Amino acid sequence: MKYPFNKPFLTGKEIDYIVESVNSGKISGDGKFTKLCHSFFENRFGFKKAMLTTSCSDALELAALLLDIKPGDEVIVPSFTFVSTANAFVLRGAKIVFADSGELDPNIDVSKLESLITPKTKAIAVVHYAGIACDMDAVLEIARRHNIHVIEDAAHSVDSYYKGRRLGSFGTFSAFSFHETKNVISGEGGMIIINDESYVNRAEIIREKGTNRSAFFRGEVDKYNWVDIGSSFLPSDIIAAILYAQLENLDKIQKQRISLWNAYHKSLKPLADKGYFSLPVIPDYATNNGHMFYILCDANKRQALINHMKKSDILPTFHYLSLHRSPFYRELHDGRELRNTDNFSETLLRLPLYYELSQGDVEFITEKIAEFFEPKQ
Repeated sequence: MKYPFNKPFLTGKEIDYIVESVNSGKISGDGKFTKLCHSFFENRFGFKKAMLTTSCSDALELAALLLDIKPGDEVIVPSFTFVSTANAFVLRGAKIVFADSGELDPNIDVSKLESLITPKTKAIAVVHYAGIACDMDAVLEIARRHNIHVIEDAAHSVDSYYKGRRLGSFGTFSAFSFHETKNVISGEGGMIIINDESYVNRAEIIREKGTNRSAFFRGEVDKYNWVDIGSSFLPSDIIAAILYAQLENLDKIQKQRISLWNAYHKSLKPLADKGYFSLPVIPDYATNNGHMFYILCDANKRQALINHMKKSDILPTFHYLSLHRSPFYRELHDGRELRNTDNFSETLLRLPLYYELSQGDVEFITEKIAEFFEPKQ
């Protein structure tokens, strides 16, 4: 495809940093570039503790371990999300209580959130879909009232904000993704943010296979031991080397992606005004980090539109399927209809958006969308 849905962007320094990492003789976890990445997020965004993981999925699983999620616990999760958001808690034996999306955007419907809470609710996981913030004041107020934890799935949300405060800084924990489809990438990779300092020491231990190895390397103990449950959540320093090259260019990447997002919005608004489809809604409290551009079109026309665009070497794609209807969990779902989630699942179509796309490319892609809805006679 001439216009794939995604095309990984490399800054040019990735290979240099990989070579530097290899030549250092330290390519396992928590090497030079891992530490540089940790410092970047802690210094630029003010996160209390950042720790790279091998994926956003691993970051969420680490959060579930830190909260000591057990069989019988309930965790509220939006149904319109990637399976990892739910899997992290299912792996600990929790019951997933799926929440609906709002009417205007795919984020969790805060107005119905409190009705899902029971004495067994241990946590609420929120997803900032497309990097657009959930209503965090409302979420945190509900969580405080019921003394339950909030976890932010911020996979889409690097450099995005809620009322001027960076996403990822609200929950007890948050998880970011650096998968190749994200704004800044390392191929695969993720990060957990610890916003409650009382969890930092245990997070280090669980992340290091249940050992106090990190304390040993800091000279705090004379040998390291198995002291807790854990797993191997550390990425290679080679992965961190790729990521650091990206982070050095974050402002440049963000400027281009947001420019492309704005170009899509400007070009497609006349068609949206005619009622052919809807455009993303960004609440006043949220910022747009240029992660994704989507339209919401008639469910019966979406596949036909995809097929039409493929003829011009353009590959748009749908997104999440409702998790409450999934083969794995539908028999465990409590039977509530999640109308908005199903609507987004059936109508949302993501358009190509990557750094090397040009303004002219956006014009070409939007022209093909216009041709579909207003064919030339």
